[in-house]
Amino acid sequence: MKIIINGAAGKMGKILTDMAESENINVVAKIDIAFNDDPKNNIYSSLENFNGEANCVIDFSNHKAVNNLIAYCLKNNLPVLIASTGHDENEVKLIHEASNKIPVFQSANMSLGIAVLADLAKRTAENFPGCDIEIIEAHHNQKLDVPSGTALLLADRINEARNLKLNIGRHENGKRSADEIGIHSLRYGAEVGTHEIIFATAQEKITLKHEANSRALFASGALTAAKWLINQSAGLYNMRDMLK
Repeated sequence: MKIIINGAAGKMGKILTDMAESENINVVAKIDIAFNDDPKNNIYSSLENFNGEANCVIDFSNHKAVNNLIAYCLKNNLPVLIASTGHDENEVKLIHEASNKIPVFQSANMSLGIAVLADLAKRTAENFPGCDIEIIEAHHNQKLDVPSGTALLLADRINEARNLKLNIGRHENGKRSADEIGIHSLRYGAEVGTHEIIFATAQEKITLKHEANSRALFASGALTAAKWLINQSAGLYNMRDMLK
């Protein structure tokens, strides 16, 4: 498999590059705006500067790069795996439109464990009616988006069973509403990522929790997903589709 890594100078990009090369996956281009072009070492400052062959683009850059990313993949008919988060409505629309023409894999979290947690969250919400639901997420102090894309992913899965509104950060006085999911964000140190979901009634409480101990698990999930994606037809895919 020949892959392009977009966002190769970032923390995840570096980990992904090292893991891919250790598994003898051919990284044909490492793309990042922080780079100066060095074609001999497969390093480029932008996607447009690479004209070689590839099977897939893996994006761990920034949501603001999605316009150029999608344009490049459509032009070259390339499957794309989007692991960046924080996309606005227009960017989400662009991704969905692109999936009509090329295979697109998008997930706010590339961990297989988070995919399992999301399924458990939905099942708990279905079978524990009337409970209060709170999501607590913790990440390192340099993370840009709040709440995390993973917390929103978990809330979306819960809302496949319940129709609840999001109360992000709960900063107003007053009683808790029965029709809400509380989402709370913590930012400190070098925390990789912890997501905890609390389901509680007056009589009992269920807690589901996932802790990421290393960013390597996200790189591993991305490579697994990329191998799967290159064999798919045009469409929008996520971890649930891969795990079916």
